[in-house]
Amino acid sequence: MKNALLLFLLYCSVTPLFFAQNLSVERIWKNYEFSAKGTGSIQAMNDGEHYVSVSAEGSIVSNSINAQTLEKQKVLVPKEKLVWNSLPIAVEGFNFNANEEKILIWTATKAIYRRSFEAFYFLYDIKSQKIEALDEEHTPQTLVEYSPDGTKVSYIHGNDIFIKDLNTGKVRKMTQDGKRNKIINGTTDWVYEEEFAITKAYGWSPDGQYLAFLKFDEREVPQFQMALYGELYPEQYTYKYPKAGEQNSKVTLNLLQVSSGKIQQIGLGEYEYIPRLNWSKTANQLVVQTMNRHQNELNYWLIDCSGKQLVKKNIYQEKSETYVEVDDNLMILNDGQSFLRCSEQSGYNHIYQIGFDGKTRAITSGSWDVIAFLGMDQASQTVYFASAEQGAIYKSIYSVKLDGTNKMNLTPELGYHNAEFLNGMKYFIHTYSTANTPPVSVLRAANGQQIRVLEDNAALSAKMKNEKLNPRTFLKIQTGEVELNASLILPQNYDPNNKYPVFVNVYGGPGHNEVLDAWDGNDYFFHQLLAQKGYMVLSIDPRGTQFRGAAFKKSTYLQLGKLEIEDVLAATKVFAERPDVDSKRLGIMGWSYGGFMSSLAMTKGNGLFKVGIAVAPVTNWRYYDNIYTERFLRTPQENAKGYDENSPINFVKDLQGKYFLIHGSADDNVHYQNSMEMISALVKANKQFDLFIYPNKNHGIYGGNTRNHLFNMIFDYIEEEL
Repeated sequence: MKNALLLFLLYCSVTPLFFAQNLSVERIWKNYEFSAKGTGSIQAMNDGEHYVSVSAEGSIVSNSINAQTLEKQKVLVPKEKLVWNSLPIAVEGFNFNANEEKILIWTATKAIYRRSFEAFYFLYDIKSQKIEALDEEHTPQTLVEYSPDGTKVSYIHGNDIFIKDLNTGKVRKMTQDGKRNKIINGTTDWVYEEEFAITKAYGWSPDGQYLAFLKFDEREVPQFQMALYGELYPEQYTYKYPKAGEQNSKVTLNLLQVSSGKIQQIGLGEYEYIPRLNWSKTANQLVVQTMNRHQNELNYWLIDCSGKQLVKKNIYQEKSETYVEVDDNLMILNDGQSFLRCSEQSGYNHIYQIGFDGKTRAITSGSWDVIAFLGMDQASQTVYFASAEQGAIYKSIYSVKLDGTNKMNLTPELGYHNAEFLNGMKYFIHTYSTANTPPVSVLRAANGQQIRVLEDNAALSAKMKNEKLNPRTFLKIQTGEVELNASLILPQNYDPNNKYPVFVNVYGGPGHNEVLDAWDGNDYFFHQLLAQKGYMVLSIDPRGTQFRGAAFKKSTYLQLGKLEIEDVLAATKVFAERPDVDSKRLGIMGWSYGGFMSSLAMTKGNGLFKVGIAVAPVTNWRYYDNIYTERFLRTPQENAKGYDENSPINFVKDLQGKYFLIHGSADDNVHYQNSMEMISALVKANKQFDLFIYPNKNHGIYGGNTRNHLFNMIFDYIEEEL
């Protein structure tokens, strides 16, 4: 009996080992068993002590931030009130007006491009508990926003700006010339959205008297067409897409006086782009950024709208021999006389206070990059930012006084930390992950003190313990004078006396890191699946990637692809010298810029790789958009060598190994044209290859069973050919 009990206990102790499961593409990309949870939409209320979220039941609820309170959630919008025309409204997002008496709710969102979407919007009155459609006549809407006093709502429909008075219910169409593929008011064209990362191109003045907006005249921009399949005669989808060297939209700054409806165009001298506009904290002061076509000269304009005549002043200029970064790391201070901006002028990205009089003062400094400016508590003069001070693979959250003193690391644990500050800067949502641990989201006070856990992904962490997973580790690979960051997952049951094939995962694009000590979602588990099948999985960040200073990032200027592929080839060769590597079984895969890199590896790699997979690749930068491409290469007319000497389409005669080309036929970003032209070149050179096209799929190649099918196909190809 004692022996039987001992055997039973022994069985129980080892059972998890027997029940450890093998990964599969279906578990990852069909059943989505390993998807991490987030916190959803969270907003702080005016008192700074409560935040609002959507409950599991679908109601909008208020939660106390105070850790000591026993207060239960207060329901602001009961689920049963979220009904329109007898149909339930699933809340996909919400915003309060200024006095928190009304909530703007949107649902049924439909993506337009990468960042833009349209949706159906509703207004809910908390006191009366009544819900109404924002505008039933002009639906759907996009970029809906309250006026500063909360009495009006602005939005875009049909490329025109509308304003609704919430007191009277009156809707006014403020612009009259909006028309698809011709004139855009208040939102951006395709290339601005993709490359300047903005969709909203308007803003209310602090006093609500004015609305500044950009107008895009894209009539002279060349038009791109894509066939959408599914009907007897495919539909032709057309939109404006300026390729390298081609005509851009003519963009102008306009000022709308809300009361009268009068619109005035504001001249800004010579420029090509207006990438940002921001109102100052001082009423009727507008700060607008302009940029030349080479994107190496950035100007800030201060426009005073308070008088009878507009007063314009150039308050800041930054020039570079390469290019100047445009981002959202900008904050205009309450003093109405200065702003904060990140700049690489020292060789590293740091935060500066810049006066409207042009005087500049560094707030941070050192041989490390600020990743993002996160906000400022102006009462305490405390600036919050994320940085790579601990290394390019890490991200940490810091605070520092406006005068540059008392810098503190609020998240000292190595890994990847994100912070989203709530209104009032008293609290932030802190999300932390590593390469091997899923994200945990915590509500913290501004000093870093933990208040409560919002999402710990405990179920996913527990599930991972029953999987056959090897850790993703980090290493450095020395290639000549260059030291590159890399990561590695070893095969299951690794034996240093054996030799293993290597699967290289690459992106390599400028200002983008693949090698990060951060959660990588389903890609992590796909790489673990390959490790279970006996592959080493290697990722490499070549020159041109970020968080190692401007010189490292901008070394690829005017020669996009040259140094990057040299680094990937050299690093792979160094790694392949290891005694545990089968150097005759090396494979590489990349998506988008990574597809460009994997294609270069197969054409310029002199047979180093046995297998190469390119998903949605750029094959010649002449086919890609002008803002991105010209930032790094200038125009084809100016730098034909930079375009042609590093485009894989021009080196297909040197292709060796098995090459697999994959693309979505409706890719609005990297056009299917890239693959079509690559195919033509391969055929002309009498090179055999494999090809798969996903009908009507865009750059992300997803929807329905698509991702499951895609990664099953990729996995089978690796197994068969590598």
